[in-house]
Amino acid sequence: MRQQVGSGSPWEDIVGYSRAVKVGNLIEVAGTTAMDGDILVGRGDVYQQTKFIFTKIEKALLHFGASLNDVVRTRMYVTNIAGWEEVGKAHGEFFATIKPAATMVEVARLIDDELLIEIEVTAIMSL
Repeated sequence: MRQQVGSGSPWEDIVGYSRAVKVGNLIEVAGTTAMDGDILVGRGDVYQQTKFIFTKIEKALLHFGASLNDVVRTRMYVTNIAGWEEVGKAHGEFFATIKPAATMVEVARLIDDELLIEIEVTAIMSL
């Protein structure tokens, strides 16, 4: 059975995507940025953007009855790899005991130049 949840962003219908999709016990959370509606949280601060993003991701997981404890992989796309320690610090604050497989790569840019990071996760709920 397929379930999906949206964030309310008008881009979801225009582009054709969901904030998160659950099939069976697998949940995929789409690339998530630090936008809160029209407001960028943590302008110029990759640490604050990362923390806000994981909070947004957690809300999407909770919609399906899952939590960050169910996350098995994180993928982090940063516009400046020099900030990896700040990103890693924020990641560790959420996943210090969970320790999912993690990837962090530098990308040339994101959809808005003020976005410093975009994150997607995979979660598997226990049956």
